[in-house]
Amino acid sequence: MKNNVNLALSNPIEKITGKNKYEWTTQDLLKVIEERNIEKITFHYTGWDGKIKDLRIPITNQEHAEHILSDGERVDGSSLFKGVVDTGKSDLYVVPSYRTAFLNPFDYTSLDFVCRFFDKDGELAPFAPDNILLKTANDLEEKFGVKLYALSELEFYIIQEPKSENYKLSPQSGYHSSSPFVKSAEILDEIVRAISTTTGFIKYAHYEVGAIEKIQSEFPQFNGKNAEQVEVEFLLTPVEEAADISVVAMWIIRNICFRHNAIATFYPKLEVGHAGNGLHFHLALYRNGQNVMINDNQTLSTEAKTLIGGITRYATSLTAFGNTVSGSYLRLVPNQEAPTKVCWSEMNRSAMIRVPLAWANVGSLSNKINPKCEDDDCKEAVSRQTVEIRTPDGSANIHLLLAGITKSAEWAFANQDEALNLCEQHYVQGNINSNPDYAGLEQIATSCFRSAEDLMEEKELYISDDTFPMRVIEMVYNNLKSENDIDLNKFIAGLPEEERIRTLRRVIHKAIISKNI
Repeated sequence: MKNNVNLALSNPIEKITGKNKYEWTTQDLLKVIEERNIEKITFHYTGWDGKIKDLRIPITNQEHAEHILSDGERVDGSSLFKGVVDTGKSDLYVVPSYRTAFLNPFDYTSLDFVCRFFDKDGELAPFAPDNILLKTANDLEEKFGVKLYALSELEFYIIQEPKSENYKLSPQSGYHSSSPFVKSAEILDEIVRAISTTTGFIKYAHYEVGAIEKIQSEFPQFNGKNAEQVEVEFLLTPVEEAADISVVAMWIIRNICFRHNAIATFYPKLEVGHAGNGLHFHLALYRNGQNVMINDNQTLSTEAKTLIGGITRYATSLTAFGNTVSGSYLRLVPNQEAPTKVCWSEMNRSAMIRVPLAWANVGSLSNKINPKCEDDDCKEAVSRQTVEIRTPDGSANIHLLLAGITKSAEWAFANQDEALNLCEQHYVQGNINSNPDYAGLEQIATSCFRSAEDLMEEKELYISDDTFPMRVIEMVYNNLKSENDIDLNKFIAGLPEEERIRTLRRVIHKAIISKNI
């Protein structure tokens, strides 16, 4: 890995230590504490609700700092994992992962870490979603010699008081808009800067399609407010790191919006007739450090098709982790650039799995419009091919979702002939919503109730090799059933138009407030 310690937005810890994050040691971090006059260490970890938790630890001397960095601290597991951890055996250790260290963008006296959970025996707690993901990632690599990489596309709305009547955006016209047509550019710039210096893996940010001039709502948090849809996309990184990065980024986004008296919502739907929020993941398989998603002739490799086949096998039950609220199924409707059926295609936004452009047949495009550098012909082309799963949304339990996807890849390589057949059977071309030939494709779940049933029917796929504990599957199942949405869409669809719109707004806005998504 190249050491970019001189770049302005590099993680400041890289600049202080002169090392990349995979090389940091206890002594390196003690050096950071001394040079930056750090007052406290903050531990972050993901609870059962998929959100970041904090533990603030004041540092008064070097011995204390060494102890915290070496052994972590104790936490109450029965509160963090209610219903999974018994109150009689509730103690857990939280231990910092050094590679995740960052200076808190909201408090530069704090050195922060993402932690892992350990049980009383010093083993990774098997029920913690981040540890489930880590185990599935390790199993895939150990069994089949391939490592899964991922990047997320976080979509969310920034909701704030209207700032100006000038330069209005029309509905559904926000894609890649710039100031002064968008009014939250200052907030977005701050988000990009903070995520860059903490995770180091941000790819870009831009405005998405959604643009709502004035929200109509019975809830004062939303009524009369302006809403602009944003996407933040990351760079490929090992799947277990991609989950941590996504969760930390959501924490940063919420905090910055809060400081600007704005609201950030990742909820899958905000308003009827306006774009929903997806949480797409791009996936790539690596072997010996090289992307193996395409062949020498620039076509999809057997490994890539195997991965696609595995995801199609798990597709309906993966919604249990990636689409966890009733609003998820207000987004997954035809003709909204959101998938509704199990299929894949190239550059096709109506498909569940999309194979995007990846510079496979072209290179050094800038040479066609710019002066050519002498060494341009000597640059070795590096594959950037991914496949994108477009089903999930911002309600996802990201660690469990990526663990499920990784598990689907493991199944696929263990049953490669079947996976390749599934890949071939689920290939489509063109818009599936307007082509009657695709009417018979398998339907993605249409409610949390149906998703829960699909998960329980396919539970053996997840609990094999003791990857997903059965009590975790049962908790996910019960949470989905508690949405009580089996007839919700049918009921709403039967209402007169004005009442239907009012009801949808009430359901959506109430859920955003109560679930803090």
